[in-house]
Amino acid sequence: MTRHLDLGCGAKPRNPYRRDQLCGVDIAPGNGGDVVWRRANVALEPIPFEADHFDSVSAYDFLEHVPRVLPLADGSALRFPFVELMNEVWRVLKPGGLFYASTPCVPHPTAFQDPTHVNFITDRTHTYFTRPELMAGMYGFRGDFSVVRVLRLRPEHDYEPTHASLSRRLRLWQRARRGACSHVVWEFQAHKPAGV
Repeated sequence: MTRHLDLGCGAKPRNPYRRDQLCGVDIAPGNGGDVVWRRANVALEPIPFEADHFDSVSAYDFLEHVPRVLPLADGSALRFPFVELMNEVWRVLKPGGLFYASTPCVPHPTAFQDPTHVNFITDRTHTYFTRPELMAGMYGFRGDFSVVRVLRLRPEHDYEPTHASLSRRLRLWQRARRGACSHVVWEFQAHKPAGV
């Protein structure tokens, strides 16, 4: 059986890879249906599933709500919740598992207009979590992802993880050049030895 996890899903988790089992995690998750629900604030808590459990994980309009840096209560040190979340995504993915995220992207105003957006993603943020750079290692990132795709889009033209035709890729490129694309899509593959 294949499994998919949708992070910050609210009452309607998505299953972009059409896996056999759909799981959802949110601060206030829905209930019912065939979805396996878990309650957690994954911006500050571990993802409540065991390691190597999922074939894929998604995060639609969620990463921008995860703080980058938080001081500990006593002021003695800092936490890096975004890096911690990316560690958790990598942890729960099976070797070769896929991570799909769609989030507002700088410099589009959509990235800034919602006052709950605290994590500003650019066209280059992914390099901190992907080969060959893996630059977030200096902040405690232990994962290892490679890029399947990174591209800009408009959410009303929701990009799902399929191979787009040449004409569709050209239209997306033209929209991005005009500044009409408000979101960036990440699609990463997890690299790890089996059983890690």
